[in-house]
Amino acid sequence: MNNHRQPLWKWLLFASAVAIFTVIIIYSNKLIKKIAQEERQRIEIWAGAITYKTQIINETERFFDSIRIEEGNQATIFAKAVKKVAEASLYEDITFYQDIISANKTVPTIIASRTGSIDAAINLPDSILQMRNISELGDAIQDYDSLKLPYYHRDYVMVYYKNSHIYGDFREMIDNLLESFFEETVINSASVPVIITDSTQINVIAAGNIDSAVIMSPFKVNAQLEEMRKENDPIVLDWLDHGKCYVFYEESSVLKQLRLFPFIQYGIIFVFVLVAYLLFSVTKRSEENRVWVGMSKETAHQLGTPISSLMAWTELLKEMPVDQSIPTEIGKDVHRLETIAQRFSKIGSVPVLEETDIVPIINDFTSYLQTRISSMVKIHFEKPDHSIVLPLNKQLFEWVIENLCKNSADAMDGKGDITITITEDKNKVYVDVTDTGKGIPPKMQRRIFSPGYTSKKRGWGLGLTLARRIIQNYHRGKLFVKSSVIDQGTTMRIQLKAKH
Repeated sequence: MNNHRQPLWKWLLFASAVAIFTVIIIYSNKLIKKIAQEERQRIEIWAGAITYKTQIINETERFFDSIRIEEGNQATIFAKAVKKVAEASLYEDITFYQDIISANKTVPTIIASRTGSIDAAINLPDSILQMRNISELGDAIQDYDSLKLPYYHRDYVMVYYKNSHIYGDFREMIDNLLESFFEETVINSASVPVIITDSTQINVIAAGNIDSAVIMSPFKVNAQLEEMRKENDPIVLDWLDHGKCYVFYEESSVLKQLRLFPFIQYGIIFVFVLVAYLLFSVTKRSEENRVWVGMSKETAHQLGTPISSLMAWTELLKEMPVDQSIPTEIGKDVHRLETIAQRFSKIGSVPVLEETDIVPIINDFTSYLQTRISSMVKIHFEKPDHSIVLPLNKQLFEWVIENLCKNSADAMDGKGDITITITEDKNKVYVDVTDTGKGIPPKMQRRIFSPGYTSKKRGWGLGLTLARRIIQNYHRGKLFVKSSVIDQGTTMRIQLKAKH
């Protein structure tokens, strides 16, 4: 019997796990790719919005410049109208000039002579209207624009004016809009890290969702830009105030987490499959063990009756006039059968270990086996000159020696030598069984202990499996192939803990 095929359910379980993981990866990659495209589209739309917004702001700036010029012209006209009214004769019609003066209700204006005395003032606080000389304004005069207006021969007057309150309020609103421009468009734009540079692709104009420590360090900024460039091609942006700009961005934290999600799923599936595999394996092994235990105990029970009968017949033969060597040898075989029955009865239960000298166990067994195998197979037991006492179960340990010796005899095709040696060191005792057989290939040296493995035409392939279990599980030792050479032989080693 030689069956090395894995059970079909294991392959089905593995194939199912691979199929599930493949489907998850393909679907997740499609979803991630779609989300990445949508993020880039949002960035492109956002970049386009910046362009349009800057155009609006620049147009607004030009509008304010024209208002400022217009208000300056209005102040000049007001000053000329005031002077014209002052110079008019008694009979001259000054209604037109008075209308001009009355029309200025917004532009703060001061008219002063060349000596600084204030001739007229309008649209100003009472504190300024009560002043008589321009010098009384002090540093506040810096807030006014001024122009020199020629007046009568070589004389002139100074016209001081500043933007109207309406202009100032509107200007403040636009300044606030400019100040919050990037807060609206960059800092508050989704969760995508963004850096805008000038045409050099080095100098940062603005950034959003980026650590300030990165922006403050040129080295870190360059590293961040390079990383963003590897992830996505920068978006070109034409900005009126800055010219050609580049928008660098990287994937959002949500998208990065989503890229890891398939692998997290794979880990969960792998754990699930592993647990299922282990559970099925343990269940299957437990069922097999129960079957073997049941068979072993039933075999021991069935052997009990014929063994008892054979023992009675042996005693009768001893009383008959026959060659007494016959009942003696039969008695040995009956005792052997009894030992085998005891072995089967102990399978599945924890054996009792007793302090036992292994030397007579091996010696008695080899003497028994030598007369029952081919005469061309010689068993040599190199006995130590002292006893070696270990905690053993005699019947089970003898079973291990029997398995090893019979395997060696089979490997030699009924012709050769089997040598059993015992060696010791400080902590361990070694029992080596060496044959002169055909050897074991290196790749097969581990498989020989697998249940069901056998090189014989007949057999269950359980001998070495049970032998290893007896040594490892019951005696806390090891059983392994110490050495093997093709066509020269094999040495199997039993390693046990020495008694201190």
